[in-house]
Amino acid sequence: MAHSYDTGRLNLPFVGIATFGKRPYVEDWAQIDADVAVMGAPFDFGTQFRAGARFGPRAVREASTLFSFGHAGAYDHEDDATYLPQSVRIADIGDADIVHTDTAQSHANIRSGVQAILRAGALPVVIGGDHSINIPCIEAFDGQGPIHILQIDAHLDFVDERHGVKVGHGSPLRRAAEKGYVTGLTQVGIRNVSSTARDGYEAARAMGSDILSVRQFRALGPQGVAYRIPKGARLYVTIDIDGFCPSIAPGTGTPSHGGFLYYEVLELLQAVAKAHDIVGIDLVEVAPDYDHSQSTAILAAQVLLNFLGFIFHARGAR
Repeated sequence: MAHSYDTGRLNLPFVGIATFGKRPYVEDWAQIDADVAVMGAPFDFGTQFRAGARFGPRAVREASTLFSFGHAGAYDHEDDATYLPQSVRIADIGDADIVHTDTAQSHANIRSGVQAILRAGALPVVIGGDHSINIPCIEAFDGQGPIHILQIDAHLDFVDERHGVKVGHGSPLRRAAEKGYVTGLTQVGIRNVSSTARDGYEAARAMGSDILSVRQFRALGPQGVAYRIPKGARLYVTIDIDGFCPSIAPGTGTPSHGGFLYYEVLELLQAVAKAHDIVGIDLVEVAPDYDHSQSTAILAAQVLLNFLGFIFHARGAR
C-alpha cells in the first residue's frame, strides 16, 4: 500500500509527465489562471545550418524535472532566499501548433499563444525552437505598451532580408527594432564571425541598439551592463542558448566559441529582475540531439527557473 504524505505524493523528478517544472498542464488557452505560463514553440524551419531546435521544448521540459524536488521552493544559501515558493503559480500550456513547412501559419499560432498568456495577465515564457520564434512573440506585444529588449546571444540576428526571406532565425532583432513599441535593444554576447554583415551592425546602432561582446561584457561586469539598460524600461528578455560557450552548451545549431559561462548570465538576469519589470521571456536554439550529455537542456531549464525565481522574489513572492 502506498504511503500518504501531508504534502501529497513524493513525485520524484523521474516520475510522472514532464511538464515544465512538473507544474500543472493547462490545455484550454482561454482558462489560463497563473502568474507564469510556459509555452513551447517547436519550430525550426528558420535555421540556416543545423536543424533540430524543434525538439528544444521537450528537452527543456524533461530537464526541468530535475529541479522539481519537493514542495518547498528552491532555497539559495548564498542569497538566503527561497525562490519560486508555491505561491508563484506556474502553468504549462503545451505547444503552439506547428504546421510543417508553413512559417506564416506556425508563427501566427505562436503569436496567438503569447496573446492568450498576456490576456490572462500571466508572464509569457516561450521555449523554442529557432530564434525566428521571437518574431511572433514580439508581435504579440503590440498594444501592450513600450518594451525594451535584452538579447543574450552569440549573433546579432539583425539581417534585413536574405533572398526575399525576412523571417529566418538571423532576422528577429531586426524585425523587433522596426516595431514602434520597441524602444531599444541591448544585445550582449555578440562575438567573432557573425551571421550579420557590417551594414546590419550600423543599422542596429542607428535603430537604437547597444551592442556588447563577451569581452566588453566582462570588462563592465554584469551589474555594469545592467546599468546600461534605460531606467524604468519594461524588459523583454530573449536568450539564445548559443550565447553560452559551447563547452557548456554544445546542443545548438550554430555554436560559437568564446561564449558566456553560467554565472555571468545569471548575475545579469538577477540584476535586471531587481531593476526592471520583466514582461516576457523566450529561450531558443536548444537542439538537444547535438548534446548527448543533456547538459544544454539542463542549463536552459536552470536558467529559466532561476530567472523566474529572481523575478518573483523582486515582486515580493516569499
